[in-house]
Amino acid sequence: MKPDGSGCSLLLYKDARVDMRILDEVFGEMNWKRHHDVVNGNLFCTLSIWDNEKKEWVSKQDVGTESSTEKEKGQASDAFKRAGFNWGIGRELYTGPFIWIPLEKNEIYQSKTGSPALYTKFSVKEIGYNEQKEIILLVIVDNKNRVRFAYGNTKEKVYAPNVSASNASGKVYTGVDLDRAIKQMTGVKSREELERVWAEHPELHNNKEFRNITIDMQKTYPPRN
Repeated sequence: MKPDGSGCSLLLYKDARVDMRILDEVFGEMNWKRHHDVVNGNLFCTLSIWDNEKKEWVSKQDVGTESSTEKEKGQASDAFKRAGFNWGIGRELYTGPFIWIPLEKNEIYQSKTGSPALYTKFSVKEIGYNEQKEIILLVIVDNKNRVRFAYGNTKEKVYAPNVSASNASGKVYTGVDLDRAIKQMTGVKSREELERVWAEHPELHNNKEFRNITIDMQKTYPPRN
């Protein structure tokens, strides 16, 4: 979230239950298994699929990272999802657009740590893919069922929040300004810097060239899963 609370970036997310359901549907409930091992203090998950032609289990493994809540459970879930990613589960989420949503003041509160936090919850209303399993359509709604983000060939009308005067920008972009913003974006060296540059140029969020550059840079600095 931007420090002044004027907007936030979203990451497409799925939980471990989604992976389990996909494995059940694709391979069958009895044709996959998982187990966890601790290696040098790190929790690894091995996800195995039964290969009926070879008559053996084929396994792929990855390590998990701790979550902010339920340390061990979160690490096990993360390791499982990362192992599933090695099997192709969830890779399409990294092909999506950069998602930035303007916020209203009444959607934000100050957390116990002093940082801004959100009352509003978001969910995916619609998502579509091409033959290469890349995201080409995405519609995100809030918990009042208002469309807050739309990408691709959709007729959905995006809700425009009332942005406070302190958050509004009076900039009028010229070709030189656009070139400067694009140069900033192509020069980022981290995910945090990418999000900062995007937040600095709200007037360009609907500019196709700037959006496409941001999407390309997101592939270099993807969201942390």
